[in-house]
Amino acid sequence: MIDERILERFGAKKITFSKNTFLLNEGEKALFYWQVAEGVVKMINYAANGKSFIQGIFYAGDSFGEPPLFADLTYPSNAVAETDAVVWKLSKSSFFNLLRERFNLHLKMTKVLSQRLHYKANILKEISTQSPKHRLITLIDYLKKDVLSEEGLYEVPYTRKQLAEMTGLRVETVIRNIKALEKSGYLTIKNRKVYRKFYLYVFLLLNRGIQSLSFSPQTNHNKRL
Repeated sequence: MIDERILERFGAKKITFSKNTFLLNEGEKALFYWQVAEGVVKMINYAANGKSFIQGIFYAGDSFGEPPLFADLTYPSNAVAETDAVVWKLSKSSFFNLLRERFNLHLKMTKVLSQRLHYKANILKEISTQSPKHRLITLIDYLKKDVLSEEGLYEVPYTRKQLAEMTGLRVETVIRNIKALEKSGYLTIKNRKVYRKFYLYVFLLLNRGIQSLSFSPQTNHNKRL
């Protein structure tokens, strides 16, 4: 997101967190800009019934927790280190000074926040109206990494548990529907890793939208998941 040299110039500090450590808690006042330098961080909510919901997963170079910082609100979810992680932490006042001086970064931040709003709107729609299979395929395609294997597949970089927490499904439901999607030809499973088919990826690139996910990979392009 923001070049580390610029962050350092404005006073940001690198902090190391062990896996499963809470970086911030739901309900805390947003006072800092956060950016991952190494490792993985997730924003997650925990319900009283023991269920959890992942709001987002962030990798090196990604920032997180900005909306309440801009709106002067409290954090709506927790930030937890998914792995051992190193994170940049910059005070709110210094962050705003940075954006005033670097308007190109202000525009970049606006674009990122808009993309996240778009993602939230689509995921909420899927969770509220669609079947588990459709939810999973939509999430996988929306969050995919554009790295293809020699066989024309790309690996889904999330565990079954993470997929469950991002779709509001039970882990058992995710496992069962991934197997069903494999049988239908939407996914491939190798050594317990899940892969998406390359020709479906091309179709999505050409159509530029998740609505195209309602077709069958075989012959019936009108079949719903």
